[in-house]
Amino acid sequence: MKSGLTVGHTLEIIIDVTPDMHASFEGEVVHPVYSTVQMVYHMEWASRQIILPFLEEEEEGMGAEVKVMHRSPARTGTRLSITATVTRMNEKGIWTEIMVRRKETDSIVGEGEVRQVVLPKQTIAERIGTD
Repeated sequence: MKSGLTVGHTLEIIIDVTPDMHASFEGEVVHPVYSTVQMVYHMEWASRQIILPFLEEEEEGMGAEVKVMHRSPARTGTRLSITATVTRMNEKGIWTEIMVRRKETDSIVGEGEVRQVVLPKQTIAERIGTD
């Protein structure tokens, strides 16, 4: 990895809840609110955005662990702030704390932690059988 990524580094993404983000299974909407599945996706996306500028050409990041707590529902049209903050870094990964909040009220929708590992692209290709 390139130098410069440190504990405390923060990145925010903003999203608006849309119907395609609703809690659904097999195409059937269960609840017309922001789903936990979408929350996990956005948590991983925010965490990935932190490391992208620091990856060397021959490196790639992979998700290794996600912990999530969905605290409250967010309806269609709700603007959300997903903030990732690097909390720990070592040879086993890069950990980010993730907070999902309503932009308008700053109330918590969800929180969690994402761990990513950074590996050579060749190692990843070998592990998944695409080399």
